[in-house]
Amino acid sequence: MKLISWNVNGLRACVNKGFLEYFQEADADIFCIQESKLQEGQIQLDTPGYFQYWNYAQKKGYSGTAVFAKQEPDSVAYGIGRPEHDTEGRVITLGYPDFYLVNVYTPNSQQELARLAYRMEWEDAFREYLQELEKEKPVIVCGDMNVAHQEIDLKNPKTNRKNAGFTEEERAKMGELLEHGFIDTFRYFYPDLEGVYSWWSYRFSARAKNAGWRIDYFLVSASLEDRLRDGKIHTQVMGSDHCPVELDIEF
Repeated sequence: MKLISWNVNGLRACVNKGFLEYFQEADADIFCIQESKLQEGQIQLDTPGYFQYWNYAQKKGYSGTAVFAKQEPDSVAYGIGRPEHDTEGRVITLGYPDFYLVNVYTPNSQQELARLAYRMEWEDAFREYLQELEKEKPVIVCGDMNVAHQEIDLKNPKTNRKNAGFTEEERAKMGELLEHGFIDTFRYFYPDLEGVYSWWSYRFSARAKNAGWRIDYFLVSASLEDRLRDGKIHTQVMGSDHCPVELDIEF
């Protein structure tokens, strides 16, 4: 089973930069996107053979997620069941016989960490949501989680220690999630691989210099470890300031 996750940083813009061509070429069983920046009715995306599920933010042109799945799920849920966290279109959960698939766009702590306190509340609520799902069946989580967990996960760790996405607080929350039994699938296969990132700032020619961050993930419940086959980061794919990430898993 091939799963793809991509923060498209505005789906309409990404469509004009080859999104559908990549979508068709990837031929994923499940394809998740984050930061669609859409409201309902603003795009008609033709994806033959796929069921589409969309979660829109109340704020126009902001956040938003979508999932395209070849197999119709048994259940679909939007948000995490907490009104204070469910207005920004950040989570979609599909239920299948053997697992839950959770597509997430984690809130950014923003410049000067203006939203760090909210981010900490979100992290705890999201982890609790995943743990509740795990009581029923294993969970696959994917998306832009807006944190580089370890120094190996970004080009310039020393100069970013107090910046959004690499604060001690955010890194600790990711550590907590992994300690609760989730596997970072890319690091599972490539524990020491350096210089492979999934996001680059549009400033300072960061992508050309590969001055990036790995902030897009596939995490899975530890019970799925023996089903893991590979994790990939498709750095060659353009169209966004992020690139797609992939999980290959056997069911």
